[in-house]
Amino acid sequence: MIPAFDRRGNLPPGIHKASWEELARRYGTTPHRQKLLSGLEAACQELRRAGCRRVYADGSFVTSKGVPADFDGCWSVGETDLSKLDPVLQDLSSGRAAQKAKYFGGLFPAELPEGATGKSFLEFFQRDRRTREAKGIVELKLEEMP
Repeated sequence: MIPAFDRRGNLPPGIHKASWEELARRYGTTPHRQKLLSGLEAACQELRRAGCRRVYADGSFVTSKGVPADFDGCWSVGETDLSKLDPVLQDLSSGRAAQKAKYFGGLFPAELPEGATGKSFLEFFQRDRRTREAKGIVELKLEEMP
C-alpha cells in the first residue's frame, strides 16, 4: 500500500510495495501524469520481457508535485537477461535522453553505484536530493502487472 505523503510531499521512508493498479490510481491523476505513467508501463513491460522482477519508482512522479517533469527509478538486475532488454533502457548517456524520449522518464540498474555518492541507485533514491533526509520509493513486482 502506498502511504500518505509526509510534510515535504514525499513518501515516508522505506520501500512501499504497490500493485500497478494502485500506482496508476494514485499517480495517474492528470493527463500529464497519465502520459508519464504510460511510459513507465512500457518500460516495465520491456523489463519484464527480459526477466526483470522489480522496478522501483521514484522522482517527483511519486511526490505531491502537481506537474512532475518525468519519472525516475531503478530496476533490479538480478534475473534480467540484458541481451533481451531494450538497449534504450541500458543507455545512461546524455542524462538518459534516449530513455526520456521513448519512455518519458529514466531508469537505472538498481545495483549500479550512483556517481557522486557511490551508493547503489536503490539506496540513492531513498534520500531527498535537496535535504538528504530519508524518503520512500514505490516497489512494483513486474510479474503481477497486467
